[in-house]
Amino acid sequence: MWEDRDPSGATAAPGPLSGLRVLDLTRILAGPTCTQLLGDLGADVVKVEAPGRGDDTRGWGPPFLPGPDGTDSDRSAYFIAANRNKRSVTLDLADRADRARLDGLIEGADVLAENFRPGGLAKYGLAYDQLAARHPALIYCSISGFGQTGPRRTEAGYDFLAQAMGGLMSLTGDAEGAPTKVGVGITDLMCGMYAAVAILSALQERTRSGHGQHIDVSLFDAQLACLVNEATNYLLSGADPKRRGNEHPNIVPYRAFRAADKHIVLTVGNDGQFAKWCEAAGLPGLARDPRFATNADRVRNRDALHAIMDEAIAARPAADWVAAMTARGVPCGPVNTVAEALADPQARARGMVVSLPSSDAPGAPAIGMLGNPLKFSRTPVTYRRPPPALGAHDAELPKPGGGEADGG
Repeated sequence: MWEDRDPSGATAAPGPLSGLRVLDLTRILAGPTCTQLLGDLGADVVKVEAPGRGDDTRGWGPPFLPGPDGTDSDRSAYFIAANRNKRSVTLDLADRADRARLDGLIEGADVLAENFRPGGLAKYGLAYDQLAARHPALIYCSISGFGQTGPRRTEAGYDFLAQAMGGLMSLTGDAEGAPTKVGVGITDLMCGMYAAVAILSALQERTRSGHGQHIDVSLFDAQLACLVNEATNYLLSGADPKRRGNEHPNIVPYRAFRAADKHIVLTVGNDGQFAKWCEAAGLPGLARDPRFATNADRVRNRDALHAIMDEAIAARPAADWVAAMTARGVPCGPVNTVAEALADPQARARGMVVSLPSSDAPGAPAIGMLGNPLKFSRTPVTYRRPPPALGAHDAELPKPGGGEADGG
């Protein structure tokens, strides 16, 4: 069951987590992001899904990967984004025989990740305290909307709700506009990252103690943690931060500007960089203006400075500004579309767009996916398995009674 092989049948190249066994009882995005990251790093991940339905995101489309007959398959783009390097097995947790099969999977697992509502697995005998006595070395990670404690512990949570309740939407959008969510599920993604870090930390601690433990990670907590400097601004000053559109609360100039043909972003991190922009703009005296001489001065007088910069930047095309700033070491770049970002030569050079066959079948069409951003000198990330069809690996399930099914 647990030998990990790539789609060609060859034994997979060992990654940093090669030999780690992960049982994935998560769905949507935060949990699958966590377990996909572990899978990319070499862990063997088995995704347990409900028969006939599976992960909710399988139906979150279009677009969908086309099936063999050209109709929509059970793999949406959303599902594909967070479920490579996993097997899919279908088990009904309320069925006695399926529970016995799941017990066989737990027996061989190092990590169990789940995102049921707090207490939701207890009725199946799958809560941490119900498993810990039989599996004392198990790392058990619970991902939920609001955590395992507190007055909201039993409430359901999604990324959008966490962005709203966790303060992010109050900071996002134009100053005079409506509160706005970030364009991707950033709270889910960060929660998944925090969960992966926690799992790896618990595994390291286990090498010393020999014991597993329970990890409690929530969307709400993760979102609060992501408020970073804005929350600290409030805690220090007592002033509730406000939406500033594309501006920064503590750095000026640090925003989007409209060039003659398209928008660019200019991120000036110090006074030297500001002087270089002034030189490139033909306004060297601006850097000596007492209103703008230091970053603190520029923050206090941002509106006056931005009015001058808006006029200057609008007079020249984006490519001119990007070239001039890059030559001077000032961070500046175009506001790209998704297509432009993925086509950027830097993205290609860094392996941030990858392709996997959609199945083990000869000639299977390729699936384009985002690459993993982690780069290792000796034990690289590997892309061994495409996001699986629902129940694609049911034949590999342990037989009831603890026997191993055929297959590897």
